[in-house]
Amino acid sequence: MDEEQLRGLDRRQLSERDHELALRHAPVICFDAREPFLPTAVGYTVFRQSAASASFPRELEITGDSACAIEYAIWWDWDIQHLYELEHAWVYLDAGGNLIAAEASWHGRFNRMLAGDARPPQQDGRLLLYSEPGKHAFAATPERLLEREPITRASCGSHAGRMGLHGTALFEGIIRADRPYDNRLVHTWLERQRFEPSYEFSRRFDLRRAAFVPWASLFAWIPARVETCLAELRASIRPDQLRVLRIAHRGASAYVQENSPASLRKAAELDADMVEIDIRATADDVPVVTHDSSLMRIFGIGGSVSDYSMAELRRLTAGPGQIISFDEAVALCKPLRLGLYLDIKQLSAAAARAMLEALQRHHYMKNTIFASFRPDYVADIKAACPDLRTSILFSAVTIDPVKLARSVGADYVHPCWENRAKQPHRLLTREWLDAVRRADLGIVCWHEERPAEIAALKALGVDAICSDMPELLL
Repeated sequence: MDEEQLRGLDRRQLSERDHELALRHAPVICFDAREPFLPTAVGYTVFRQSAASASFPRELEITGDSACAIEYAIWWDWDIQHLYELEHAWVYLDAGGNLIAAEASWHGRFNRMLAGDARPPQQDGRLLLYSEPGKHAFAATPERLLEREPITRASCGSHAGRMGLHGTALFEGIIRADRPYDNRLVHTWLERQRFEPSYEFSRRFDLRRAAFVPWASLFAWIPARVETCLAELRASIRPDQLRVLRIAHRGASAYVQENSPASLRKAAELDADMVEIDIRATADDVPVVTHDSSLMRIFGIGGSVSDYSMAELRRLTAGPGQIISFDEAVALCKPLRLGLYLDIKQLSAAAARAMLEALQRHHYMKNTIFASFRPDYVADIKAACPDLRTSILFSAVTIDPVKLARSVGADYVHPCWENRAKQPHRLLTREWLDAVRRADLGIVCWHEERPAEIAALKALGVDAICSDMPELLL
């Protein structure tokens, strides 16, 4: 146990009886042989009657042969994709203190822990769990974890750190997860911890090695612990070392038709983190992915996008580069694990609702940034859904980015200065950057294909750069 990590944790016990019971039945966890992160603290709760959990969205039911249940809220400083991790295990005991049932958390849900004999997996009468490499979700057998192997390997590899500072309902209003610079720091550090899982669960960890405290004590300690982790990152990672977000501009538009399905797939092939796609509304209020209001440049068709229904646009643009709906774009990007940076060009209220519904349906809100040159669009989106990330685009060099962002509640500022100077990075002065960072705003930069300019932008410590050629951002 690292005592420095546990500084400030109140280890007084409210009940020695409950403390002894929780220690006696603490699970044993099997980790991957290459697992970089182990638990440091546990917040326990003993239930002798049915009640709601204080740390997980569920009810604990003490029925039948169960005399009590012990909840273990297990703390890690790190998950391979984000700062801080809280997983759970529940042990049910009969009147004789025997393990008769168990459950454990699994990506926001929980499952019963049953081995091949339909009983809880055990080691010397204690619950035995298997932990997903890097991600730490629990299973009763390694085979259950192998079902997620492709996703887990990507999480531990190319997608390490992508989720930044974890934001959960449990700590809403307590831990701020919306500071772009902090998220860049977390992404940067965790990408350095990436590893290839072995799927040899030979590293057994007795949970008794962690600090055991009542849940209320752990809950009170966590916000300060998160801030300590962030302070260490701020002190050790310079702005020019930040892992910049790689945004493919209109998809990988240097190689295939912009905003097309092929451009999105190509962006994923070239290791983009996100795709910038342009959004407009059809005559029947369907949000679609296309840049120009006119159909002439790309499709050689007269009229505007807003003149036609979705069905008419499908017919008129039929072929590999066909205009697709926003819903189709989300469905395509989700399995590719591409984030969405949405440049909203023209949108009706009904189309805006359809966009939000599509993101909710695909569970992709947290993977999306809403952006626009139009302040009213950004303000309206933020007012409707305050938790959404938004970005304000502007082309004027003399504009005050902080005042503009604050006026619409934006989280990012996005100067579009690619044509403003021979070396547009020089327009991002130290005073400009410092003012934006003091306001806790992120910085997204214009699409850039000049290697020297890309290197200069990275050296300034911006959050994200767009490019028609996203491989240049690697």
